[in-house]
Amino acid sequence: MSSPSGINHTIITLEHKSQKYDAELLRNVYCLIQVVLSGPRFNSVADKLKAGVQVEVEGFLSLQQGRNGQNRLVLHAENVELKT
Repeated sequence: MSSPSGINHTIITLEHKSQKYDAELLRNVYCLIQVVLSGPRFNSVADKLKAGVQVEVEGFLSLQQGRNGQNRLVLHAENVELKT
């Protein structure tokens, strides 16, 4: 996918599962979040991404309005590291 200005974007869905203590109780944490990889610096990483690959992503969160008018939280990647 490309932006109107010609910047390539790769969109992935990141699944997070963990357990964290909250108020001295162990909680299961689970979420899915859309991640946007923008620009040519992510081309080599994007080619290696497939279901089940573990990654570490750093970036910033942004509210994005979909075509249906619904808002969603999106992570714009600034760094992506494949975990082996």
